Amino acid sequence: MKFNIIIEPDKEGGFNVSVPALDGCYTQGETIEEAIENAKEAILCYLEGLEKVNQIKSTPNVITKEIEVTI
Repeated sequence: MKFNIIIEPDKEGGFNVSVPALDGCYTQGETIEEAIENAKEAILCYLEGLEKVNQIKSTPNVITKEIEVTI
């Protein structure tokens, strides 16, 4: 799979990365190369998390509900 990433310099040094196609998927790195490698890992972790959610939803006798938490 291919994903577009957005790399932006951080005010305190290094680079921040976001993955627009994956809501909430962010990472960072000291160099652009490190930020890209960290983005690959973040994408894999994100997709593994989605797979786990789908496994839970497809398990018989399991009830899933969306709840809101106010802080």
